[in-house]
Amino acid sequence: MAEKRRRFDREFREGAVRIVRETGKPIAQVARDLGINDGTLANWVAQDRRARGKAAGGLDEDERAELVSAVPVGRCPLAWEAHPGGVL
Repeated sequence: MAEKRRRFDREFREGAVRIVRETGKPIAQVARDLGINDGTLANWVAQDRRARGKAAGGLDEDERAELVSAVPVGRCPLAWEAHPGGVL
């Protein structure tokens, strides 16, 4: 007999994602604590990152600028991309 799919309301999904985002805990741990599948929570977190303008594992503009400024000039491929004309 097939299991019935559980449905989670928007408030629960947003709360679960907020826990991951604000505590920095691993998705698997938060999912286990909430009693949900870690793949499900990972999908919700990825969707939230896309909605916030962050690709999965990507950097937002502030994080990218911070990394570029921390690396010596001429040594960072990110700086090459950020510089007009792509060359330093």
